[in-house]
Amino acid sequence: MMNIGYLLVIILEAVAGVASTLYLFVALFLILGKKIYRKIKYGASLYD
Repeated sequence: MMNIGYLLVIILEAVAGVASTLYLFVALFLILGKKIYRKIKYGASLYD
């Protein structure tokens, strides 16, 4: 059976990986949505 310390480290690493992946995924679509909204409403460049 695995040591409880190793198990806690594995769980912590898994949670950190999932959290960072979700953050990047959500941030990507929020930023793209904001840029598209500004492009439609104000005619701003998508590259600013």
